[in-house]
Amino acid sequence: MRKSILSTFVIAAFLTAVVGCKNDKNKAETSEAKDAATAQAEAMEFSVDTSASTIEWKGSKPTGEHTGTIKLAEGTFSANDSIIESGNFVINMQSINVTDLEGDDKKDLEAHLMGTVEGKEGDFFNATKYPEATFEVTEITEENGQKMLSGNLTIKEETKNVTFPVSINQSDDSIEITSEEFTIDRTNWNVNFGSKSVFDGLGDNFVSDDITLKVNLKATKA
Repeated sequence: MRKSILSTFVIAAFLTAVVGCKNDKNKAETSEAKDAATAQAEAMEFSVDTSASTIEWKGSKPTGEHTGTIKLAEGTFSANDSIIESGNFVINMQSINVTDLEGDDKKDLEAHLMGTVEGKEGDFFNATKYPEATFEVTEITEENGQKMLSGNLTIKEETKNVTFPVSINQSDDSIEITSEEFTIDRTNWNVNFGSKSVFDGLGDNFVSDDITLKVNLKATKA
């Protein structure tokens, strides 16, 4: 029995370490806001196709995880000689959609996340007060053959610069940007509900600070 308990403990510790390493690997580099990138006058402009673009999200707590999507409201990118020089997009925070639940459970979680529940407006994103979040490109670099997109992400009027890996496919008529999954610490944007790093005494009644995101964006020549 003792050997069995010890084996179970070792396995649990190993899995915890593996998950922790994975989260660290996917963590977006976060820093203070930086100057936005600017495009040359001759750069071509591309408009974000909001019907073909989305952001996937995942949040978790001890009892499980939830997944969903958020729509984009608008956006533009400027490119010159197949190189993106600048860009930005606006995120519609009133479009938060939960994809792993149905019926009242789905509606209740969406309402809580968007802050449309009386008395809980500020728990998460308070989309009535802050209906939009924005991302503005500061630079695109390459590390060991992997393109890295950096930009100022503004949520609830708090701005931080984040860097995450992307694939960019560009033609004369369109730009497609697809990120790998990456995580951000929501408390950097004052989204503090249920955070163990902000509040004491939560026990297992906490929500992970990390939100996993995946950006899927398509823009066409304006």
